[in-house]
Amino acid sequence: MIDSKSGVSGAGRSRLEVGYLFTELDEDFRAYGVANHRHTPEMEQEFSELAGEPVCLTFTPHLVPMVRGIFTTAYAKLTEPLSVEDARKVYESDYADEPFVRLLEVGELPRVKAVVGSNFCDVSVVVDERTQRVIALSVIDNLVKGASGNAVQCFNLMFGLDERTGLWCGGIAP
Repeated sequence: MIDSKSGVSGAGRSRLEVGYLFTELDEDFRAYGVANHRHTPEMEQEFSELAGEPVCLTFTPHLVPMVRGIFTTAYAKLTEPLSVEDARKVYESDYADEPFVRLLEVGELPRVKAVVGSNFCDVSVVVDERTQRVIALSVIDNLVKGASGNAVQCFNLMFGLDERTGLWCGGIAP
């Protein structure tokens, strides 16, 4: 199960509909694309490749009253007991060579403000021993780490530049 909260800029400029105006979203919080979001098939494809078997997931995105940023929480049932320290080691191994992924310390949870204006993705992992679930939390600035930052990062790699070129700056808040 994946639950994401997105700022209104995630709808794009082409969605100039009353329901997407900030004045309509302010003091509101609502789900959209429930059980039929356009990104669900690609998420299932990537998780299936990672798992080595078909993965079917539930994805529910929400609009929140902020301009930019996405906060995602993903829940998965563990197939065997795992400590939070061991889960974090898996993430450390997987993201060791990813300069824009910042794995937070055990017990530290991500904040959108820490990534706004940056190409960083802050990630935290928690293990709920009671339910035997691993919970991954992440935040990005969808206007930078989204398509625009991705385009710059890909350009850098395609032309043999350091992938951080033009993107190596921190968020607006610590």
